[in-house]
Amino acid sequence: MTEEIVRNIRQQVYEKMEFGKELTDDEVWELVDEQVIGDERIFGLDEKKKAGLAVFNSLRRLDVLQELVDDAGVSEIMINGPDDIFIERRGELLRWDKHFASKEKLEDIIQLIVGRNNRMVNEMNPIVDARLENGSRVNIVLSPIAINGPIVTIRRFPDNPFTMDDLLERRSLNEEVAGFLKEMVENGMNIFVSGGTSSGKTTFLNVLANYIPAGERVITIEDSAELCLKNIENLVRLETRNKNSEGNAAITIRDLIKSALRMRPDRIIVGEVRSGEALDMISAMNSGHDGSLSTGHANSCKDMLKRLETMILMAVDMPVAAIRGQIAAGIDLMVHLGRSRDGKRRLLEIQELLGYEDGEIILNPIYRYSGKKGGENWEKIGELKNREKLECI
Repeated sequence: MTEEIVRNIRQQVYEKMEFGKELTDDEVWELVDEQVIGDERIFGLDEKKKAGLAVFNSLRRLDVLQELVDDAGVSEIMINGPDDIFIERRGELLRWDKHFASKEKLEDIIQLIVGRNNRMVNEMNPIVDARLENGSRVNIVLSPIAINGPIVTIRRFPDNPFTMDDLLERRSLNEEVAGFLKEMVENGMNIFVSGGTSSGKTTFLNVLANYIPAGERVITIEDSAELCLKNIENLVRLETRNKNSEGNAAITIRDLIKSALRMRPDRIIVGEVRSGEALDMISAMNSGHDGSLSTGHANSCKDMLKRLETMILMAVDMPVAAIRGQIAAGIDLMVHLGRSRDGKRRLLEIQELLGYEDGEIILNPIYRYSGKKGGENWEKIGELKNREKLECI
C-alpha cells in the first residue's frame, strides 16, 4: 500500500461527502470502507484495514500523527516541517519513517488542533499553545518565525498520572526525601519547583499537589491545562486565552492570578511562571495563601532566584532589595529537578529560604543528589530551620 493509493482513496471519499452536510464519524467510516473494500489495488484484509484507518485519520483525526498520539510509549512528538518527524519513545530520540503528504496538509492539522481549543494561529500570531483531546500539550510555531516550519511539538502525558510511588520506582528520589516533601505540602509550605526543559517539572508538581488535603479549595492556573489533581473536590481550573483576531481579549496568567485571589482559595498552583506573572505569584504566596506551588525554568535553585528577580522587574520597577525580600518571604522551599549523568530525571536539590540579609537571600541546603553508585544517592546536608512556621500553619 502506497501513500499515493491512500491519497487517491481520500480524494474519492471527499468527493462523495455532501457539501454542507455534517457527517458523523460512523457515516465517514461507511464511505471509507466502501472505497477501500472496492479498491483492487489493496490486497488482504489487514492491508485494507490499514488503508481505511489511514484515510479516516487524514479526514477526521490527526492524519499520520494519530498513530503516534495513540501510542502510549511515545512521550514527545517533534515535527520540523512536513517531512521531518522525530519522536521520543521510552527515553530514546528517534526519527519517524512517515511524513505529511504536503505542507498544506500539516497546516490543515494545525488549524484543526487550535480550532478545537478555540484558539488562533497565523502569520500575524505565529506562536500558540494548545492541547489535544487526550490532554497532550501542543506548541505550534509558524512562518515567518519558523524558517523550516511549520513546527509542532507535542508532549504526551501518561494516561494515568504519575504518583510518588512511580517516581520512587524510577529512582527520581528516595523515600526519605519523598516523606519530607509530603510533610511540607500537607503543612502548607510554599514550594517552587525549578528545572530545565523536559526535567519533569509538571509531573513533579502534579505529584506534590496530590498531597494537598482533600478538604481545601485549590485553584490551578496554567497556559494549557495539564495538571490532574485526583483528590481535590473543591477544585477550580483556569487557563489562559490568546488574543482574538482583532488582537484583543487576551487573558494572561497575571489576569488569572488576580481573579483567583477573589475566589477564596486555600492554595494557588501556577503551572509555570515565565515573565511578569512571577510578581503576582510571589504576592499571592505573601498574602496568606500558604501551601501554594509553582514552577520555572532554571539551571539551579540559585539561578531560579535570579530569574525570578528578572521576571518581577518585567512587571514593576522596584529596588532589587525589595524584590529579594518579597521572594524570601514568599517561598519556603525550592526543589530543583534535572537529568543526572545517566540521563534519568531526578530531584537534584532541596533548599530552604531563610530570609533576606545583607543584600542576599539566605539559603539552607537540605537534600542534594550525590550521584554516587550504590546505597542512597541523596545526601541530607541540613535540617529544616523554619520548623516554627509548620507549627503556625
